[in-house]
Amino acid sequence: MAHCVDTMMYVREVPWHGLGTRVEEAPNSKEALRLAGLDWEVERCPIITADGQPVPGFYCNRRNDTKEPLGIVKDRYQIVQNSEAFSFTDELIGGDVKYETAGSLLGGRKVWMLARMPAEKILGDDVVPYLCFVAGHDGMSSIRVCMTPIRVVCNNTLNLALKKAKRSWSARHSGDIATKMDDARQCLELSGTYMDALGKYADKLANTTVSREDLEDYVDELFPSNIDDSDRKRNNTDRLRAEFMKCYDAPDLKKFQGTAWGVVNAAADMATHSAPGRESKTFQENNWNRLLDGHTLIDSVVIMANQWLVKKYV
Repeated sequence: MAHCVDTMMYVREVPWHGLGTRVEEAPNSKEALRLAGLDWEVERCPIITADGQPVPGFYCNRRNDTKEPLGIVKDRYQIVQNSEAFSFTDELIGGDVKYETAGSLLGGRKVWMLARMPAEKILGDDVVPYLCFVAGHDGMSSIRVCMTPIRVVCNNTLNLALKKAKRSWSARHSGDIATKMDDARQCLELSGTYMDALGKYADKLANTTVSREDLEDYVDELFPSNIDDSDRKRNNTDRLRAEFMKCYDAPDLKKFQGTAWGVVNAAADMATHSAPGRESKTFQENNWNRLLDGHTLIDSVVIMANQWLVKKYV
């Protein structure tokens, strides 16, 4: 899966894919741009057919350093340079912004950066909100910005879909980009609202009892099997069930065991750290998409947690 990552920088701990330039302290945007290998620009070039005829209305995005093509775009496409993405994040957060990781995928077709924001307490745990900016130069990807809370003690992502608190924004590379960036600022200035809502939601779940028997029954539903399944599929299902329960019984969740919040955190642990059943060429790209969109496993468990809440308060 590491072949999808081209260049990257990270702070202190080696990422699970083992690539990147290690630094002791999170750099500012200028240094992060250089260390992550993102100090290049996108240039738009006309497309000409093999017999020398221009193709009207279409252009090729390419890197100005390697001249590698990144994607075909229409004439209304607006380029957002890597340096502009960092500048936008600097302005959005304000102050002395530090970047903990940044890099590119697929030859520079997609770039990302994660900036650390001040930690907050949720049920006694340190939870750090990270601002994630992802931009695509391939003509198919949107500009995307999201706020991702990380539970520090176990490095789990708490990307929970909360009905009344939005944590992400996206826009196409067309039209008035400056206005769209202003919209993003207004959206993500509400990140405090999301963290406040997350804290209140966590408190409700931590006060909602879930018995071991109910949890095991739910895990059976979460990872179902039937009599027609092959031995391989049954073994995989058993592995997933056991892995979920192992996450639930982890020492860092001991104080939340027997509660719906413990179950949600077990799902976050499994979603964040589990290796894929089968590695694919797009796994790493999909993993970054899950950082922005959330994870189907976590979403499924949150739906069940909400049902437990309804039973408690009805």
